[in-house]
Amino acid sequence: MGKIGLALVAVALVGACGRRETGNGKRAYDLVLKNGWIVDGSGNPRYRGDVAIRGDRIVAVGFLNGEAARETVDVGGLVVAPGFIDMMGQSEINALIDDRVFSKITQGITTEVTGEGGSVVPLTDNLVADDSDAMKKWHYREDWRDLDGYFAQLAKQGSALNIATFVGATQVRLAVVGKENRQPTAVELAHMSAIVDTLMAQGALGVWTALEYAPASYSKTEEIIALAKAARRHGGIYASHMRNEGVRIDDALDEVFRIAREADIPAEISHLKVSGRQSWGRMPRVLARIDSARAAGLDITADQYPYTRAATALDASIPTWAESGGWDSLLARLRDQGTRARLRGEMLNPKGPESFYYEAGGGAGVLITGTFQDSLRFLQGKTVAEIAAARHRDPVETLFDVVLAEGGHRTDAVYAVMDEPDVRAALRTWWVAVNTDFGGVAPDGPFGTQSAHPRAYGTFARILGRYARDLKLFPLEFAVHKMTALAAQRVGLADRGLLKAGMAADITVFDPATVADKATFEQPHQPSIGFAYVFVNGQKVLDHGKLTAARPGRGLRGPGYEPPERRGRQ
Repeated sequence: MGKIGLALVAVALVGACGRRETGNGKRAYDLVLKNGWIVDGSGNPRYRGDVAIRGDRIVAVGFLNGEAARETVDVGGLVVAPGFIDMMGQSEINALIDDRVFSKITQGITTEVTGEGGSVVPLTDNLVADDSDAMKKWHYREDWRDLDGYFAQLAKQGSALNIATFVGATQVRLAVVGKENRQPTAVELAHMSAIVDTLMAQGALGVWTALEYAPASYSKTEEIIALAKAARRHGGIYASHMRNEGVRIDDALDEVFRIAREADIPAEISHLKVSGRQSWGRMPRVLARIDSARAAGLDITADQYPYTRAATALDASIPTWAESGGWDSLLARLRDQGTRARLRGEMLNPKGPESFYYEAGGGAGVLITGTFQDSLRFLQGKTVAEIAAARHRDPVETLFDVVLAEGGHRTDAVYAVMDEPDVRAALRTWWVAVNTDFGGVAPDGPFGTQSAHPRAYGTFARILGRYARDLKLFPLEFAVHKMTALAAQRVGLADRGLLKAGMAADITVFDPATVADKATFEQPHQPSIGFAYVFVNGQKVLDHGKLTAARPGRGLRGPGYEPPERRGRQ
């Protein structure tokens, strides 16, 4: 038989293996979503059509003319879109504690990207010991040390959504250098780079810095470039919570551009914002600078959440030099009156690194949203200014006292630092993707006793409902593209982000007329509405607002992944 004949036989065999025949010769799908508005993630206009799923894959999109399926669901009037990708979540541990990851699934998210600064790997015995109190409180175990081990643990326990992760540069620094404010030696930096190499081969997406926080803030640019080069060797990217987001944002942008240039690596600016009243109105200029860098040949993009308040730890208000040596060192400094006076002065009148407290306008702009100690839960939902007034105490001193009372554990806080016109300017930008910057939570789960930022439940619905539909800031197709294909392409998830035959069957079905966020700062534990179905790897995880029992989420590997048997080969 000639080559053409063999090729035809091969095609016939592939077709036969890829479908089951019914009695009338039609292909049998597992599921067909029929008669919906297809918004395929590409940014192209919506059209009426059907989507067919077999196993964990999309196998057909378009007009399927009633072809046979085990289940057919009429989704007339609803939008059928690729599953949303959260470009910056915090659910890597949350998913082990509460596998529903409720607040993510109920707003259409099927994949979360995580690993900002701190990440699930690498882990050492000392780092696990540091997490012992959290493990006791939330009832989980860190039984892994590398990414293969974490993904095995995730698969064993199950998760409603997929998780992909970066290597956190902070985590690497903690594993090798520790918590001290010093630079790594040449041997240590080589060790850090080797860790990045190893984890990239295990499927990490790239390396991610969180440079506003200790101990990452102690890193010089040259250290980051070395780690970024290691990530780039495996096709990864560099992501950054920049060193400054307020009055010194130009310096921070310059650093991102330099890292991208010298490491020859794509760069992603995390939760893009301009922070603090002195900086409000500067977003158009920031966007123009990034556009100029792109025009000059740098591959720079960003992501954001659609709110004017940021969320981080209360101790992030304290100058990072005070955390050198770790929590015990910070608490000792806060007990010293002379050091407290110095810290207070720098927070009220920052001359060096920016101050979250200052940018929020003082204690009135800092809201306590979660305490580790149950005895301090009465502080949740109050601003630092309100707590200080009740104690007849100075607000900064009150902030110090709360950090001390937590005894070395994080207090969650929300900071009023952004302006709505700046948020909208970034939202209208085509290369800005979407993130929640929050872990998956649920009103009735273990995290329901903690407060939260409304972005945990509402980010994606808020963009679709408020900004696309109500304010008409951009078309629905534009919004969906930012949430799907743009994100998948950016981090190298080649089989996600589009409704297309052969792609993973991560699908979100929602009502464009009713989709909306309901979570507020006063009542954050409220799921979004308007989502009819969510499918993860072909399995239904959400049915009209209610989670199913399915936990089909997976650990997703980056483009540099090598199977264990191939690692180390030249």
